[in-house]
Amino acid sequence: MTKIYSDAASALAGVLRNDIMIAAGGFGLCGLPERLLDAIRDSGVTGLTFASNNAGIDNEGIGKLLRTRQVKKMISSYVGENKEFERQYLSGELEVEFCPQGTLAERMRAGGAGIPGFYTRTGVGTEVAKGKEHKDFPDRDGVMQTYILEHGIFADLAIVKAWKADETGNLVFRKTARNFNLPAATCGKVCVAEVEEIVPAGALDPDQIHLAGVFVNRLVLGAPYDKKIEFRTVRERETA
Repeated sequence: MTKIYSDAASALAGVLRNDIMIAAGGFGLCGLPERLLDAIRDSGVTGLTFASNNAGIDNEGIGKLLRTRQVKKMISSYVGENKEFERQYLSGELEVEFCPQGTLAERMRAGGAGIPGFYTRTGVGTEVAKGKEHKDFPDRDGVMQTYILEHGIFADLAIVKAWKADETGNLVFRKTARNFNLPAATCGKVCVAEVEEIVPAGALDPDQIHLAGVFVNRLVLGAPYDKKIEFRTVRERETA
């Protein structure tokens, strides 16, 4: 059976519904599953929980879904540069679970590996640790240290963006886009990937494949893309 769908809306058909958790790839504005996020917005589903490194910016990335009030909760590590996110959070309209960046990546990876929880020292003694189980373990030097329990993320749907894919779903990510797209892809019951290019099976060097096609259920070609720049900084024009 082919994994390739004609557009983002058809690739999400049957798996998108109200009140689900979605693991979304992307790092800043890099590697965002733009076509899939647009299709989610256009579908009108509500009550969504997103696990994502960040919430995009106003009107980009998940920021589009915040504008349309389709997101009820964010599990994120960085939420700056998004005024609507800030407004909804401060007004109590949006539930937010802050998670250290490395911990969030590991929670996704753990979910993808079927691991329900793990202990980490990150966040001990901070707001992050409140309400979580604490346990002492010896570190590599044999000194007892306190760790907190973090839970793996098991999402209903994973949406990611890759640079290249073959027809069987093997994915290659490009540079920074690999950071969260790879672990996010593994922790969803269904993974839908949008890509810049689809090549025939066997065309990718096996040693260059970042994510095996066994994790990818559906593919959609999203190209062409516009290169988004979060902060455009230019040098002042020199006086002639």
